[in-house]
Amino acid sequence: MMNTCRRIVVLLFSLVCVQMLAACSSLSESAKFELNEGYYKEKRLGADRQVYVYASEDTLVAFPVQKRGEQLAVDTAAATALAFPAVASGQGLPAQTYHAYSFDLDVLAIPFKYRPTTVGHPRQLGTQFSGALYAGYRTDRYRIRYRHTPLGIAHRRITHYGYSIGLFSGIGAEPINPWVTRNRYADEYDGVVWMNGLAAIIGINSFTFGLAIGADRLLDRNRSIWIYQNRPWLGLAVGLNLN
Repeated sequence: MMNTCRRIVVLLFSLVCVQMLAACSSLSESAKFELNEGYYKEKRLGADRQVYVYASEDTLVAFPVQKRGEQLAVDTAAATALAFPAVASGQGLPAQTYHAYSFDLDVLAIPFKYRPTTVGHPRQLGTQFSGALYAGYRTDRYRIRYRHTPLGIAHRRITHYGYSIGLFSGIGAEPINPWVTRNRYADEYDGVVWMNGLAAIIGINSFTFGLAIGADRLLDRNRSIWIYQNRPWLGLAVGLNLN
């Protein structure tokens, strides 16, 4: 009965994560993976400046931004309009880069955890389910450039990279058996653990992955004999941005 309850808890958490991913997928694609209207740091022709960007399908308008007291003021009279058609003749425009900085909120799945040697037990690679919510500070980089062909035609290419570091917290399932309790528990079951840690995440267009360092805390009475209680592990993290 106890084992069934733990499986139900993990299953419910999985369903919540899936629903959050489905509900926020279109929003996240618009907010992070595309160059949209908002504040950016522009890098063009070797110079950096803060701008407010209005982007349409083929045109990008950059408004210089100045800080006045505690507020940012947009200079609409000094706007720079640049045409970035999907296909251009000749060389096209020079490469241009925009950076955006924001708070990052993700749902993470950790498909495996690497555990170092613990109390005489060899290194372990666990593949049990783990899911978590992640919050951190993020930098998004958008680079607009043209790829030239021998026919004198230039094709627009916009590449996106995101970098984020922050904290995560979630739950997972871990096998509890005589091996991981130093023979102090004779039965076998999947225990529910609460995990916390630090993650560094990279986003390439719509794909997000990274490394996580965390520790697990078993949430039942066998936590005092579980050899991995509060012991650090290293894992792979994959996820989807929510904001």
